Amino acid sequence: MENRGLSVVAKRKMKLTPKAIIVQKFGKNAQFTVDEVQDVVQNGCPGLAIPQKGPCLYRCSLQLPEFSVVSETFKKKKDAEQSAAEKALEKLGIDPSPNVPSAEEAWDKLIASVKHLFSNEFLSSQSPLRGHFIAALRRDGDLYGSVPASVIAVCDSKLANLCKLINPKVESSHLLVLTYIMRAATRLSEFVVTSEGQLSLWRKDPYPPEIMESSIIRQSESLDSICIEAIHIPCSLEMAAHPVTLNVSSTGYYLDVIARTLDQTDGNKILVSSRTIGKASSEMRLYFAAPKSYLLDLSSDLPNVEEVVDFEGSLNPRASHLYGQDIYGDAILASIGYTRKSEGLFHEDITLQSYYRMLIHLTPSGVYKLSREAILTAELPMAFTTRTNWRGSFPREMLFMFCRQHWLSEPVFSTCSNSLKESSESSRFYEKSAALESAETGKECTSGGGTAASDNVRCEVKIFSKSRDPILECSPKEFYKKQNESIENASLKVLSWLNAYFKDPAIPLEKLNNLVGALDIQCYPQNFFKKFSSYRFIHNVQQRKMGEKLLQANSINMLNAIPEHGIYCLSIGGPDSGIYPSNGCLSFISYSVSLVIEGETMKELLESREEFEFEMGTGAVIPQVEVVTAQMSVGQSACFCKELPPQELILAAADDSARTFSLLSSRACCLEYHISLLRVTEPPEDRMEQALFSPPLSKQRVEYALQHIKESCATTLVDFGCGSGSLLDSLLDYPTALEKIVGVDISQKSLSRAAKIIHSKLSKKLDAAVPCTDVKSAVLYDGSITVFDSRLHGFDIGTCLEVIEHMEEDEASQFGNIVLSSFRPRILIVSTPNYEYNAILQKSSSTIQEDDPDEKTQLQSCKFRNHDHKFEWTRDQFNCWATELAARHNYSVEFSGVGGSGDREPGFASQIAVFRSRSPPEEDDLLKDGDSAHHYKVIWEWDGNGLSRSSL
Repeated sequence: MENRGLSVVAKRKMKLTPKAIIVQKFGKNAQFTVDEVQDVVQNGCPGLAIPQKGPCLYRCSLQLPEFSVVSETFKKKKDAEQSAAEKALEKLGIDPSPNVPSAEEAWDKLIASVKHLFSNEFLSSQSPLRGHFIAALRRDGDLYGSVPASVIAVCDSKLANLCKLINPKVESSHLLVLTYIMRAATRLSEFVVTSEGQLSLWRKDPYPPEIMESSIIRQSESLDSICIEAIHIPCSLEMAAHPVTLNVSSTGYYLDVIARTLDQTDGNKILVSSRTIGKASSEMRLYFAAPKSYLLDLSSDLPNVEEVVDFEGSLNPRASHLYGQDIYGDAILASIGYTRKSEGLFHEDITLQSYYRMLIHLTPSGVYKLSREAILTAELPMAFTTRTNWRGSFPREMLFMFCRQHWLSEPVFSTCSNSLKESSESSRFYEKSAALESAETGKECTSGGGTAASDNVRCEVKIFSKSRDPILECSPKEFYKKQNESIENASLKVLSWLNAYFKDPAIPLEKLNNLVGALDIQCYPQNFFKKFSSYRFIHNVQQRKMGEKLLQANSINMLNAIPEHGIYCLSIGGPDSGIYPSNGCLSFISYSVSLVIEGETMKELLESREEFEFEMGTGAVIPQVEVVTAQMSVGQSACFCKELPPQELILAAADDSARTFSLLSSRACCLEYHISLLRVTEPPEDRMEQALFSPPLSKQRVEYALQHIKESCATTLVDFGCGSGSLLDSLLDYPTALEKIVGVDISQKSLSRAAKIIHSKLSKKLDAAVPCTDVKSAVLYDGSITVFDSRLHGFDIGTCLEVIEHMEEDEASQFGNIVLSSFRPRILIVSTPNYEYNAILQKSSSTIQEDDPDEKTQLQSCKFRNHDHKFEWTRDQFNCWATELAARHNYSVEFSGVGGSGDREPGFASQIAVFRSRSPPEEDDLLKDGDSAHHYKVIWEWDGNGLSRSSL
């Protein structure tokens, strides 16, 4: 196990890409030139007559002093560059695989690196450690020249990486790095002084006077005494975190100041978090006392021992939660230190508000709230609908952020298509997560955007600890058309499950297991609860404290309340414009949130936005805001009260967190929201329907058509206005008598998509293991359905689902006349939206059966379901159109629909007319004179032998 862990660390940290090796060897003499390449592809659909523009591809030329190479084509520029570099290395005979040092070699390098730190040359380097070495020379008495080992471990990443090669367990233990650095120093007794039980190092011989003077004077001139605001985090949860001021004099060492704040004698007894808190570019770190009985056995030559430590203090749950590793005793959170960029001491103040923002940033919901800058209003959405409607950080991005914050390995994504082929969305070369996963499972892994080929895609996600222990896995069953969608949805499932835990760490195991099943999660409880145990302590104490001061519902005015949603004192004002938000639409609101203190008229403003947008029906805001917004029309305003959320959310939102904390601690309070609905953007028709119907209306229409196809034993079918082939594609999933299917549309782009989808599905019939239909022929035509083509005369069944509303009304009438007089299918199924049902679709789902959609004022205010609709008919208008057509062309007609009920107002959401020919079959089969013209172009054709061709 040790060797395997070592190799994984080496792959992740030590490997250079081919390009990096080339640049390292040739420098400016290596010229990379990337050109864009346009390619025409068929995308797995032979015979498609429409030229297909392929994805944007790149090819790289690499010019070296003695030769040049050209890469293959790739979707990403960096892949093309790596490919060219890889070819160049092959020509040069250079093996790009890393030269990973053994544990013994890493130990020798560690000793040499520690020795370099105490050399004369190091004081003139640009290393952040240089500032600490100079500050150590200004320390007084026995501390003069003493450098804390903790800052050496933190500021020199090279030393830390060497320690990981010696022992991979260093990754999860900050104290082990100190052990190895101290042991390395004992092998340098001629240069470095160590003391048993002390976590500090001294240079044995003084620096030459000229070096000391130049270094110290240059830095001292730029230093004045400074006051730095930091946060003191007590280990006891009964005590609140509070601001402290660090007074660092021009001749002092800031670690000594922090030590005194923590009741320690000097900075040598202070440990520093090995990674920054918050942004990676910051210098914000946690400082805490080293254990007094930290045992340093300095006698072993090759350190391969476990950490031996006895902590006298109590676990600090809040600091541990921030850091991702256990911290004992009180801690200081400060943004201070020496950097490569700054000549002197870098420092920034940390406010109480920023501390609480960092706390909530550790939860999935908190990450989303902060990305939306709406801590008290936004909520992690329950569903990822489209990238267009999503606001804030994307799920995949948030999941990576969560793993970094909690000291977990980067999430590993693996995608596969419904044809069971593994797919990779990441760069071909050397992604860190892919290297880690492939080292253990051999799977191709993903970590970025992209699109799959013609097949639908699903994505699996795995989360590991730094030591590669599995934390949880998500294996969704759903397939998506785009690889990006599958990754975002899988990421959101993981975040949703994690969010449920962080909202209530005391959640019963049975409920947690139910969530596991619903979200397709597999959790490894022992590893998971070990990792996040500190948060349970924090949550339990917070809940108890909030319960003591929470303003109970019975002390709030219960008038106009919706208790089941936690809404009190609700009032909605302003004229009713009749424009209401509906599920799937984007609502634009302005709002403010204030803290209301019991018994006082004073209010404290916590959060406000002049414009904030969110998608209705996805849970993208707290439930109270969505429920109230759904009852408002555009132009109206509302005010309501709700009980307090978790305290850290309020303190993270408040500008004066200390004052707000005092109010929360002493008085009963609630939150008051003021909301104005500015405008709404209606969702696409299919999104609006999906929000209210299960299964979606589109699927219900297909099932309705399928029923008639089976009952009629039809062998030929033509879909007028087939679009992207959704109906034809769906029909191939069911056993029918159909032998020939035809689609007609005027959009070549849609026909191209239809060809790819249908070709992929029909080709599988050649595989005996895949159930198939009896379809022997499939043809797609480019043409207008208002123009007759004799090749489509006399089919058994014709369909025209949700098409006529995209025409002008006179064109819809023209289509009706042509299809029944010239095409003459024996059965014709036509569906179109019921305009009367829009009153329901465009209101909140909570009012579906309560409103009276027959009221003229309400009906007149309804919009069409899609911006592309030229008209939408009521039931009377549709019945009149269809009845007149049937009578004119010797057809019978019957009316039905899907979505809703025909027996209740306002009828079906999608109304359907089924026309049946009354003429004898032999009469329908006769073509009129002069009607044999072929006006359509064959875009794609498939025969029963699996051959695709074009007739163009």
